[in-house]
Amino acid sequence: MRVRAVGLIVLLAIVPARADPALDALVAAYPDHLAGYEDNMLIWKDGTRMPISDDRQNKSFDELLNSPDIKDQFSIPYPLGTELKIPGENEDPGRIRNEAFFKKMYGDCRNGEVTKRLRKVGWLTNKGGRLIMATEVNGVAEKLEAVSRDLEKLPANLTRYLVPSSGTFNCRAIAGTHRLSVHAYGAAIDLNSAYGDYWLWSKDKTGAFAWKNRLPLDIVEVFERHGFIWGGKWYHYDTFHFDYRPDIILLARRGWPRQ
Repeated sequence: MRVRAVGLIVLLAIVPARADPALDALVAAYPDHLAGYEDNMLIWKDGTRMPISDDRQNKSFDELLNSPDIKDQFSIPYPLGTELKIPGENEDPGRIRNEAFFKKMYGDCRNGEVTKRLRKVGWLTNKGGRLIMATEVNGVAEKLEAVSRDLEKLPANLTRYLVPSSGTFNCRAIAGTHRLSVHAYGAAIDLNSAYGDYWLWSKDKTGAFAWKNRLPLDIVEVFERHGFIWGGKWYHYDTFHFDYRPDIILLARRGWPRQ
């Protein structure tokens, strides 16, 4: 009885006095890692505490990308579903990532911490696909297997967008930056780049670019169903790219922000 009482005291200690929808979704989406939050601290199950906000106000878009706090990750709502509209300027939901948070969860690939957690996943092998590598952390590899099974049920004319995959794990930074790609954690996948569009490939001599997409939205729906966000919903679009971000998806399903 005393053990149960102590456990209850510990649980109450990490229940926030005031709920936050974004942080609630974050904790719920990563149950293997996160215990809760209180005040300005995110509490990990191993006892680690991370600051949630750095208290800097009115950050520029570049500041959000390059030095976000954990709360900044939710500063742009993700438009869940297949009723697609062209994103507004710098509307990149899910592209803002606190690197310390992701390294803590998945490891730092530059220290060999990610490779040992990877496993092989069959990618649309019934439609000519091959094995890919994905992290076992957060069940990402298992989620990609489920995505693959659902995608194999789609009409055959969609296979060309899916096979071959253009890559999963890659210990690299995002092009033109020092920020680690989600590929560096083994938690992202690129589909067939022959049918993909990427904002950097589309820039003209002035640096301007127009949003474009050729990926059928039936494919997007499958990925979102399993917790992946789509780079085609970014102003800085990457239409053959998907990240595993169950926190972003869960928050969108809960209707945040409420209109």
